[in-house]
Formats: sequence, structure tokens, C-alpha cells
Amino acid sequence: MRRMKEHNEIFALKVLFVIFLILNLGATSLLSLRILELQRIVSSQTSQITKLNRQISQMRDELSFLEGEVQDFPSLFTTSFSDIYNEVKDSVVVVRGKIVRHTLFGDEYITVQGSGFVYNYSGEIIIVTNNHVVEGCVNITVSFLNGETYRAKIIGSDVYSDLAILSTDAPSSILKPLVVASSSSLRVGQPIIAVGNPFGLAGSMTVGVISQLGRAISESATGGYLIADVIQISAPINPGNSGGPLLNVLGEVVGITTAIVKDSQGVGFAIPSDTLLRELPYLIEGRPYPHPWLGVKGVDMTFDIAKAMNLNVTYGWLIVDVLPNSPADKAGLRGGNKIVDVGGVAVKIGGDVIIMVNGTRIRNGDDLSTYLERNTMPNQKVQITVIRSGQMLNVTLTLGVRPTAS
Repeated sequence: MRRMKEHNEIFALKVLFVIFLILNLGATSLLSLRILELQRIVSSQTSQITKLNRQISQMRDELSFLEGEVQDFPSLFTTSFSDIYNEVKDSVVVVRGKIVRHTLFGDEYITVQGSGFVYNYSGEIIIVTNNHVVEGCVNITVSFLNGETYRAKIIGSDVYSDLAILSTDAPSSILKPLVVASSSSLRVGQPIIAVGNPFGLAGSMTVGVISQLGRAISESATGGYLIADVIQISAPINPGNSGGPLLNVLGEVVGITTAIVKDSQGVGFAIPSDTLLRELPYLIEGRPYPHPWLGVKGVDMTFDIAKAMNLNVTYGWLIVDVLPNSPADKAGLRGGNKIVDVGGVAVKIGGDVIIMVNGTRIRNGDDLSTYLERNTMPNQKVQITVIRSGQMLNVTLTLGVRPTAS
């Protein structure tokens, strides 16, 4: 009996021991799983912390760059419009001249006027103005804000960019050149300042913003050719403003204002300073600037024209006519072959549609004129991408020199 009791006690102890082992192993497994879960969480958080540290480092680099930009670029809050005006006002002149008209009763002299500014080109002091201000003029003078007036004469001019360069016998003590900066950094929305003499009101300042870049405007004196790569501004440019400086917030010249477009209320235009800088080596020597020439006439593509031509391409510039013996003619570009009514307007369709030049997308005629003016010269080869009969085609041609305006 006693032996059986001892046996039962031993068996109970063994059972308890087994239960203990099972419970211990279960707890250990749960603990291990918990540890693994915690390790996974820590690993994930470590990865997130590393990512956040990298983002913080990038933000610090960007902040450092922006701080440098702010230090290098005086803002409107540190440089007022009044300060800029005071810096440039003595460099802006009134340009006057007389146009002679021969009548039955003798010669008649008509006074015309515009604006201009002083510039130092490689040590030579000149007056920059618009071509249409002085074209055909005699007895040209320049008047400074202090009232002093001196004779001037035309050194060089370009009707296609509406630029003219004058020399003057004004003493060096009164000639205060402005700084001409590149216009390539201009962006839509940037503030600009125009100083000139609208309606004869000397020393007037107007302010606005860049409304658009790369416009092309027409003028009767250019013989049907466009004045390319023009800046559109919100500052009003009235008769008498023409030829004055367009300034950035540093007081640097980035354009030459022009009122050549009549009835352009509320819209102003300016020739970019890069055009001036590009042409100065020619104009200062009295040589004509050689503009690139394709030898085509055309219209902007529209949805309706594309529909009439059964094309899917709704952008680009449709060639209407190709001039005989022109670069376009020699390269095999094609003009229109059928006149149709498009929205009440007769359009010659069927010609090539220019969509790219040297890989640059051409949305319209403004883009085409601006690209050629900025980036090419006569005798340079360019690749013209066109849509012909629904197929894309690359044509290589050598640009010519634009003929003299008739």
C-alpha cells in the first residue's frame, strides 16, 4: 500500500514537471516571438529614422543654397523702385529728329521723338534706341534729364530688330552708361521697370511684369518679315517710350522698349537685350546684321486646319508658300496645294507642317521665328522636322540671309 502511494506521488511529480516544462517552453516561445516582433519594429523605425535624416540633410543643403541666392540677389524689399530710378535716370535720354517731306510748297520738317539710353560697348560710348525712332531722320539730337542737348548721328541700325545705335558729341562727364545684362534668365511674372519719355514727358517710369517671352510682332517697315523673340510686358509703352531701357530689379538693362505696335493698349513690348548684344558687333561698324532665312510663308496650325487636312497634329506651323530658289525650296520643303474655307477664312492647305527644328518643338510661328533668331545664323545647317501627308519627315537645309526689306 505504501509502495503504491509512493509510486503515485512520484508519478504526480513527473506530471507536474512535464506541465512545468510545457508552460516554460510556451512562455519561452511567446517571449521569442515578442522579441522578434520588437526587433522588426526597431529595424523598421531605424530605417525610417535613416530616411528622415537623409531628408533633413537634403533640406539643409537646399536651405543653404537658397540663403546664398537671397544674399546674392537683392530683393524688392531691399532695393526700392525709387532707388533704381535714381540710379538710371541720368542715363536715359530723349531722342529727337526731323523727317523731311517734300511738298509743292517746299520742304516740310516734322519733328519725331523717342527715348534712348547710354551704353559703353568695349570702351565706345553709344546711345541705344529703336530704329523706327530715327529712321529717315536728320538733325538728330539727344537731351538729358538736366536739360542739356547734344547732336547725335546714326552709326548702325536694323529694321528687323528695331534697333539703332547713335554716337553723340556730349561730353564724357554727362555720359553715364547703364549695365546691360543677358535677357536669357527672364521668366514670366518677373517684375520689370521701364524708363522713358512717353508723349514727351521726360524721365517717366512705369512698372509691370514679364507677361510672355518669345513673341513675334509685325511692322510695315520690315517688308512682311516678323520682329522675332520679343518680350511682352504689362507696363504700358506709349509713343515716346520707344528706345528706352527695360530694367530688372537690379537696375540692369534686359530689353529695349518699343511702341512699334499701334493700338496695343495695356500691352507693351521690348526687344531683348540678348538681341542687342548679338547685333552690336555688326551695328557698331555700320554693317547690316545677317538674319537667318528659310524662304517660306505660312500660318499657325489650329484644330480646324488639322481637321481640314485630316491630321492628328494640331500644333506647328503650316507652310503655305515656298519662295523660288530659297533655302526651303532647295531642300524640298512643300507649300500648300489647295485653298479651303476654315472658319470663314481661306487657307491654302496641303503643305508641310513644321513641328521641330533641331529637335526643339515648334508650337507656332512665334516659336519658329524665335528659335531661328536666337540659335542660328545664315549658312548654318538645320534639321527641320515636318508632317507631310500624315508622316513625320526630317529635312536638312542650309539657312540663307534674309533679303533686304522692300
